[in-house]
Amino acid sequence: MPLFVIYIVHRTSYIVHQTLNNMALRAGIVGLPNVGKSTLFNAVSNSAKAQASNYRFCTIEPNIGLVNVPDERLDKLAVLVKPDRIVPTQIEIVDIAGLVKGASKGEGLGNKFLANIREVDAIIHVVRCFEDENILRDEGPINPISDKEIIETELQLKDLDSVERKISRTEKMLKTGDAKIKLEYEVLLLCKQHLDKGKNILSLNLSKDEKLAIADNFLLTDKPVLYVANVDEASMHTGNKYSDALVEAANAENAQVIIMTNAIEAQIAEFENPEDKQMFMEEYKMNEPALDRLIHSAYKLLDLSTYFTAGVQEVRAWTIHHGWKAPQAASVIHTDFEKGFIKAEVISYKDFIQYRSEAAARENGRLRIEGKEYLVQDGDVMHFRFNV
Repeated sequence: MPLFVIYIVHRTSYIVHQTLNNMALRAGIVGLPNVGKSTLFNAVSNSAKAQASNYRFCTIEPNIGLVNVPDERLDKLAVLVKPDRIVPTQIEIVDIAGLVKGASKGEGLGNKFLANIREVDAIIHVVRCFEDENILRDEGPINPISDKEIIETELQLKDLDSVERKISRTEKMLKTGDAKIKLEYEVLLLCKQHLDKGKNILSLNLSKDEKLAIADNFLLTDKPVLYVANVDEASMHTGNKYSDALVEAANAENAQVIIMTNAIEAQIAEFENPEDKQMFMEEYKMNEPALDRLIHSAYKLLDLSTYFTAGVQEVRAWTIHHGWKAPQAASVIHTDFEKGFIKAEVISYKDFIQYRSEAAARENGRLRIEGKEYLVQDGDVMHFRFNV
């Protein structure tokens, strides 16, 4: 199964039994009913299987699964270190009930659906790009652009309702002269103008301070989106006219589209024997599961990075946000690591592989001592020294 790996080596007697700050970053799978959301969830999740059936609102409560992130660097480190165990990093994938037009006003399971989206960090939007008269469809002929816009419109309408309500409340507080309230009010007005034009908040490109000012609104259209074009088997390598239209629309908003056949990916995920899995993929002329690309893309969409620890007890991957400094990165192991941070010993992944061990990298001057201001790089192999 795919996995993202981050591993950190500890040479102290302090044993970490749990990662208190390990972030439960979540990507939610959304789409109209019967577009292949639950089938995709079954394919990517290695901890749960979602029910996939041909009727509306089959998924009522969101299914949640932990997904290992594919990273060949973890395997290569493990070959050199020969640890007792290998621990990949993961993200949560949430399979959310299918949306229908009018969800923003409570149609179907709209309120529950939108509340579930509010809880995720990024959106994986599955769009039907195949013909099949046996699979129910209430929206008429296959039209990926129209389908995409139905969901976007419902999210925008829900955000507009939230923004207008907050503007009314904030207006009453302006007379206090509080600078924070004034900034929030101004940003909310910008959001309302943008939503009134049928645009997502994400495209407003708010500054960090502006985002913080309205953070408690948890606006749905401010979440990054990755599109999945669910195509038929004949189009899995080339795409088709439907996926082409979706790609063109996504390019206009600087979003990415993964073209895949969800049913095939679900079959691949069922294989436990690697040789059987490889034979199946060869039959379909596949070099790798499209799921690997999807999971990597979702990881990047969340602006995440990976660092490793590599010791004889375990080789492990840890997830951090891109741009985190060493003490912050240490906190995902334990909050005490950040509080008592002294320094970090760092070997780049490339150097670790070249010299084949920590000791050899040290002897060749490739182990660096970094302080509190060090920006952790994706692939760093790290050891933290700290006081508790």
